[in-house]
Amino acid sequence: MRLQDKIALITGAGGGLGRESARVFAGEGARVVVTDVDLDRVEETVALVREEGGEALGFRMDVTEEDHVRAGIDRAVAHYGGLDIMFANAGIQVPGYPKVAFEDTTLDSWRRVMDVNLTGVFLCCKHSVAPMRARGGGSIVVTSSAVSLAAARDLAPYAATKGGVNALVRAAAVDLGRYGIRVNAICPLSGMSANFLLDADAPVTGQSMEQVRGPWDPAAAHQPLKLAQPPSLRDNAMAALFFASGESAYTTGVCMPVTDGGILAGVFLHL
Repeated sequence: MRLQDKIALITGAGGGLGRESARVFAGEGARVVVTDVDLDRVEETVALVREEGGEALGFRMDVTEEDHVRAGIDRAVAHYGGLDIMFANAGIQVPGYPKVAFEDTTLDSWRRVMDVNLTGVFLCCKHSVAPMRARGGGSIVVTSSAVSLAAARDLAPYAATKGGVNALVRAAAVDLGRYGIRVNAICPLSGMSANFLLDADAPVTGQSMEQVRGPWDPAAAHQPLKLAQPPSLRDNAMAALFFASGESAYTTGVCMPVTDGGILAGVFLHL
């Protein structure tokens, strides 16, 4: 059990990578705090974790509201007695993606994606410090993106937020290391949630984009790495687990691509 008796709060855990990570973390012994802006989805994730034998608490939390974040972390600490892991995973795409051209992106859309993807991460990091210091340290994990590392079409505002996340992770790692707090990011490309391209109220698929596209043909896939199964949400959840666990005890300030490196080298040129 890599997270035995650890207390982990996950944002954006109502679906996608957050939900899958809640299942993985609980399966490794963590007591999981499930948060999301959609309470119905929170309750679904909590029920799923409990059905699989895990322990979970869930409630609504909006990462763009400092009072929400502060109160949510306080609630987790009051219920479980502390906080060891913050997985700042919540994120959104620019409203209207991929149908809105860069030059047609509104200022309101820009501010919205910045508020969730960057300010939300800052607030989660900020308010995790005190309870982690009280425990003698902890691990902050952030979901960034491979588009923070290589250019892709129609993703400039989103990529800007993730580039900001990477800079925040590196700087916060320096500032918080004195407290024994590690700060790292995963930068996925493959295996991202199919819901990422659907309306916010669409049912949670629990699958990656590659999984919902139909039968998997490795020979036709963009990835130079050819495997029998398509990339999945769990592939990214396992990378988050590494940073959350003691296996990364001396790893901090790292923004790790979670993808076939050949994609970063070539596929972006064709998107």
